[in-house]
Amino acid sequence: MMESRIKNSVERSIEVKQQILNDETMLQKIKASVEMIETSLREGGKIHFCGNGGSAADAQHLAAELSGRFYFDRPPLNAEALHCNTSYLTAVANDYGYDVVFSRLLECSGRKGDVVVGISTSGNSKNIINAYNIAKDMGIKIISMTGETGGKMKEYSDILINVPSTDTPRIQESHIMIGHIICELVEHNMFGR
Repeated sequence: MMESRIKNSVERSIEVKQQILNDETMLQKIKASVEMIETSLREGGKIHFCGNGGSAADAQHLAAELSGRFYFDRPPLNAEALHCNTSYLTAVANDYGYDVVFSRLLECSGRKGDVVVGISTSGNSKNIINAYNIAKDMGIKIISMTGETGGKMKEYSDILINVPSTDTPRIQESHIMIGHIICELVEHNMFGR
């Protein structure tokens, strides 16, 4: 019984990734994301990642792939997850509300030409949408990684990478795969390996 459940989960994960592989529009969105991030970094910009729960972990993971290293040693790239300072996060959530934790930090650390990458399986995270409103005002480009519908975040996105699934674990597995591809290609394009 347990073995069949394991196999079923692996098969469902593969099915979602196979749909991404066969979707030329999705592949072009991934390519466009690489180009947008690379352009921002080459022009001195910063990549701001944000998400909640498991998507916060993915945001932090992907920021680290850029600011640290991915495949090889090279100079750091300017990328950060907006939730990493827990003193800031808890103070602002307590004093102003959780809905502004990303927007308030983006307002002081972002600048025109940056990119914000919002990660949400539903696409409806209010604190990400509030950050998007600040991003639009500041001339910051927006990449959204969501589930199938794109939720409310699709209205704000310059690029919407909406994974073809409504199953949260399968969406998150695809988000990290897509994020890894983006980080790999940005690193390769900028440092020539």
